[in-house]
Order: sequence, then C-alpha cells, then structure tokens
Amino acid sequence: MIKQYIENKDKKVEYAELVYDLIFIYIARRTIAMLHHSVSGYVTFEAFSVYTICMMTAIQIWVFTVYYINAYGKNSIRDHVFLFSNTFLIFFLGRGAQAEWQNQHLIFHIAWALILLNTAAHYLIERRHHKGDAVHQSRINRTSIILICEAVIVGLAAGEFELFGTSYLTVAALLFGLITPLIAGKNAAVHVIDFEHLSERAMLYVVLTFGEMIIALGGYFDGEITVRSVYFALMAFLIVVALFLSYGVFYDKVINHKMKTAGRVYMLIHLIMIFALNNITLSLEFMRDDSVNLAQKIAILVGSLLLYFAALFAAGRFAEKSRLLSGKFYLLMGVLWWIFAAAMYIFCNHMVINIAVSVAYVFGVLIILKATVRKQARSL
Repeated sequence: MIKQYIENKDKKVEYAELVYDLIFIYIARRTIAMLHHSVSGYVTFEAFSVYTICMMTAIQIWVFTVYYINAYGKNSIRDHVFLFSNTFLIFFLGRGAQAEWQNQHLIFHIAWALILLNTAAHYLIERRHHKGDAVHQSRINRTSIILICEAVIVGLAAGEFELFGTSYLTVAALLFGLITPLIAGKNAAVHVIDFEHLSERAMLYVVLTFGEMIIALGGYFDGEITVRSVYFALMAFLIVVALFLSYGVFYDKVINHKMKTAGRVYMLIHLIMIFALNNITLSLEFMRDDSVNLAQKIAILVGSLLLYFAALFAAGRFAEKSRLLSGKFYLLMGVLWWIFAAAMYIFCNHMVINIAVSVAYVFGVLIILKATVRKQARSL
C-alpha cells in the first residue's frame, strides 16, 4: 500500500485525460442550448429540471472517471480503452441532452448506464492486481458496487419513464451517485488518492469551463456592432475575468495541494462550482436575449454567482492552516452578496446598470480576496 501511495504522489495529468475532458465541454454546450427554447419569455421549471439532470449527470460521470484514473491509472492501453470508450458513449449522452427530452430519454439512460458499467468493469479488472491488499480491495469492491447499483437504478429509470412518463428514479440515481461515495468508506481512500493530481484535474476542468464561457461571449458580436453591444460584451467579459482570477487566487494561494485527504468533498464542491459556472454562462447569454423574461434572467445570474462563490469559499476548508479564511471574511462576503442582490432588484428594469453592478460585485469579491490572502502572507 505504501509503495502504491508513493507512486501516486508522482502522478501527472496525461494527454488522454485532457482530450477526455473536452467531450464534457461539448455536453455543456448542448445542455445550455436546451434552455434557449423559452415559452412566452420564460424558461419552464420542467426545462430547467431536465437541464440540471443532464448537466449534473455529465459532471458526475467525469468525477467517477477522475477517481479511477487518479488511484489506478497508468496511462496504459487499458486506460485509453476505458477513457475513449466512455468518450464515445458520452456522445449518445449528449444526444439525449436536448429540449425534446421525452424523445431521447431512452438513449440518454442507456448511455448513462453503460458508462457506469464500463467504469465498474475497469475497477473489477484492476482488483486482480491488488490481491492481499485489503485497503485497495475494499475500496474497489465498494466503488464497483456503487457504480453497478446506480446503473441498475438508471436502467429502472428508463423503464419508469417509458411506462409512467415520470423521472423520479432518474433523480434518485443522480442523488445516489452524489451522496453514496461521501458516506461509504469515508477515510479508506486517504492513502490511495493523490490529492495533488485530483486538485489539478479539477482545476483543468474549471479552466475548460471558463473557456466555454468565453466562447459563449462570441454571440455578443453577432449582428450589427453598436455601442450598446460592445458595452454588454465588455461587461460580460469582465465578469468572466474576475471569476477566473478569483478561482486562480484560491487554487494558487489558498488550497493545500499536498493535503492528505480522499478529496471526495473537494470534488463535490467542484461539481457544484462547475454547474454554477455553466449557469453563469447561460445567464450571460440571456443578458443579450430580449425574449427571455427580465426578472428570470436576473434571478439566474444572481443565484448562479451566489452558488459559484459559495462553492469557491467552501473549498477554503482545504487550505493550509495559515491560509484558512476567517469568519469575518465570510461575513463580509455574505453582506456584499446581499448588497449586490438588493442593487440588482432595485435596478431590475435597467439592464445597462444591472450588468455594471454585476461587474462591480465580482471585482469587489476579487479585491477583498486578494487583500485577505496578501495580509495572511505578510503575517507568516
């Protein structure tokens, strides 16, 4: 076990992993596009629910894959078969992620179940290399059972929709895959997981998501170039810059990448963060879409920014002791968000002011965060 742990400490992100990540940007783009079909100016609850399921399912699959590669990946032919077979199946998952959910429901669930079973199969194949190692065998058995059980629930969910037109089991499968790994064998993976590699993989996915946000801003330059369109493009771009720099401060200056941890909570935090970033991308696209209800798009932006910063600050629990953020900092962030939300409500009918308020808010958070980190560094 010690030997395996030492080997994991030298693990680097491989090219195949980066190529694999790109498919999730494709999924994000297709899923976000689902919500551009508004009904009378509103995104319906049903549409947003399907969007959430598709987005969270894709990110959850990414987390399962990252954990397998982190613990047992050797950049071997078998690893490549695992990654690229999942990549191919994710194309079918993407086909199911569209506004006509009811027409693609079966394809989506079959692809989802096959990806889970593929991952479980590779865990079980890996098991034979760890005979006599109770820690690894226990972890592999536990993870394989979780993946197979979720795949069974997903299969039942496909049947539920075909028979009754409901998706309760789909939600149950998603929650099962999110919650069960957190409570099953809580500390067993501490010596198996390389947190430095895990945090780097999470960072790269976040960076790719920011890349998707920047690509989405290209829509601001469609059609005639006016002072108004340039203004909104600049403001949206500044929001993305501030959010990106805030994450950079956390990743470079706060997170302890050498921490001895299984990292399950860290990955859950990033799952929420990536979901929030995709919602921010959606809200920035809505900003220039006059057909979407004004109150709804402001609510999505305000809520998404709250979710993003809440997840970012929650990652502070993985900081070095000298870098832990104080209760005073979190209180200040809470007060700042309420001021931001109030200002957005007051100027809800003035989009030119609203987007400027959003820029002021995200840069305010960035400035306070950088000042706090600098102060901590000086006190060391």
